[in-house]
Amino acid sequence: MNDLIQIISALLLLSGCFLIFTGALGVLRFPDTLSRMHAAGVTETLATTLLLAGLMLLAGWSLVLLKLLMILLFILFTSPTASYALAKATWRNQQEDGK
Repeated sequence: MNDLIQIISALLLLSGCFLIFTGALGVLRFPDTLSRMHAAGVTETLATTLLLAGLMLLAGWSLVLLKLLMILLFILFTSPTASYALAKATWRNQQEDGK
């Protein structure tokens, strides 16, 4: 059973690393600010969730698991909100520049 948990954890960690890499690639390759922000925001939230889930499996039932869960909840609430606020501010700034 312990080997299965380690294999699942490794898959989650590798998936999270892959998503971080694709998000960074999107930030470098996409043409405009809003596209880059979308690539960074979406992949960052999912990648962080996968990475923390993999770490939670390795932590077992301990205080570390509770701390990782609190970090995950914080990320899930703040990351989309911050991405939205930045995107809206960028969009408004682009609208004002066009007038």
